[in-house]
Amino acid sequence: MKNKFLLLGIALASLSACKTASSASSLHVSEVKTQKNISINNELKNDEEFVKIIKPYKQKLDKEMSQKISHTNVDLTKEGDNSNLGNLLADYTFDGADAWAKANLNKDVDAALINIGGIRTTIGKGDILLKSVFEVMPFENEVIIVKMKGTDLQGLFEYYAKTQMNNPVSHLYIETNHGKVTKALINGNEVKPDQEYYIATSDYLALGGDNMKFFSKGEMISTGIKLRDLFIDYFKNSREVVPNTDIRLNFIGKK
Repeated sequence: MKNKFLLLGIALASLSACKTASSASSLHVSEVKTQKNISINNELKNDEEFVKIIKPYKQKLDKEMSQKISHTNVDLTKEGDNSNLGNLLADYTFDGADAWAKANLNKDVDAALINIGGIRTTIGKGDILLKSVFEVMPFENEVIIVKMKGTDLQGLFEYYAKTQMNNPVSHLYIETNHGKVTKALINGNEVKPDQEYYIATSDYLALGGDNMKFFSKGEMISTGIKLRDLFIDYFKNSREVVPNTDIRLNFIGKK
């Protein structure tokens, strides 16, 4: 740790030297000396005083992260086009966004969509700890509601037909056959071209992440809700997690 502080001092000294040189009319280098490289690796010793200071904070954090918030009798995984963990988190996203929209917009959310890449790991059978949710969702993504016309939703369905990615959805059914959309339903109904739909997603996807450019045709509505906080709340409110395993993405002839 002392070596780390030494490196910081060297960096600050270098910045100070650069500022002085830039203000001078000329720079004269009188002597250049070769310095010993300091390797930053596991051999560096800890600063015992620093470790002592942070120890109570680390113990408190470890205790908090180890608290049980729910339980599952099955492994929650990302496997398959309709993964049980993907369906669960998509449903949580829908439910949280829908509750917010009812309270703040006097509207219902019609569907939800998240990306499988944003789910960073799985949750094993047994107790679900607080740290498990932080491992699953380490990002500070916000829940966004995108208002879209039915005609603009065609881009969403075509995205799935083209990529055939298992990005989890809720209250959506998308069926494709060899890369062509054959059925697209919201809440079991066909999309009406002139109707406005409210789709819940993350700010990352709403801004075009994972090449979801179709969201740019809609109007983004910020909820101020963090996805991870939402997931934690729903896990805490479910003593036993029972994920839905229904078919939402049906890629016929998938390569």
